Amino acid sequence: MPETEVGTPTVSAPATPGTPGGPLFSAARVDSLSYDRKSMGRCKCLPVNAPTWGQPHTCLVDFPTPDVSLTRKVGAEFVGTFILIFAATAGPIVNQKYHGAESLIGNAACAGLAVMIIILSTGHISGAHLNPSLTIAFAVMRHFPWMHVPAYMAAQVSGSICASFALKGVFHPYLSGGVTVPSVSTGQAFALEFIITFNLLFVVTAVATDTRAVGELAGIAVGATVLLNILIAGSSSGGSMNPVRTLGPAVAAGNYRKLWIYLLAPTLGAIAGAGIYTAVKLREDEVDPPRPVRSFRR
Repeated sequence: MPETEVGTPTVSAPATPGTPGGPLFSAARVDSLSYDRKSMGRCKCLPVNAPTWGQPHTCLVDFPTPDVSLTRKVGAEFVGTFILIFAATAGPIVNQKYHGAESLIGNAACAGLAVMIIILSTGHISGAHLNPSLTIAFAVMRHFPWMHVPAYMAAQVSGSICASFALKGVFHPYLSGGVTVPSVSTGQAFALEFIITFNLLFVVTAVATDTRAVGELAGIAVGATVLLNILIAGSSSGGSMNPVRTLGPAVAAGNYRKLWIYLLAPTLGAIAGAGIYTAVKLREDEVDPPRPVRSFRR
């Protein structure tokens, strides 16, 4: 019976770029929210011929093997997005059904509190993106690997649609109250969605990628930003800040009015917000060494 080797060091995940003691960007300039080398897909191949024992074979096509770590992250994104869309959309639906029982403050609190609890509960697993605009912005700023973007976006879209149809089954026929449609002009709605998403990603980039920020308060900071943005824009544009916040309810209710605003404006605002914080962020040689704090990023 083989014996376990004695003295073998415990294998641990490599230091995530941007964490205390590690560089913000790795050699490949990939600084990922919830990214490490273990999540890189491994490959199996389709052999051209059938080799004899002990001889190598020639591969025609390499197929990536699904990675357990990435699968868990995508699963956490699905569940987190489901919870967020269910809570953020249920507030306006209840408001419509019970004639203003929630009010704008209640709607904002539903979304802000949902974001906060999801970041605190799943941020250490997937980074709690919950938002395709955030995922794209982080990939553009090289804080997240592009190869994981399709999987994250698929989880976010499917989680949103599932939550919206769940709400349709529970609150039918009041789902229309949860669809974000502008009550102002197209230009005003576009500008509002751009600005409030800019605000959101400026804060998210600070607490998620800067080791000098207090990462333990990430959930509170991001949730409060969502609440504030909905108080600002909720009555005008709906305060979406998130393409899947609008897409899922729109699919379930069959209402696609001005949908393009909520797909394009948040994405542009997210890239701008992440880019501006990256530009104004202090460099490592301009401040004292960072404190040993933890962030919700991995």
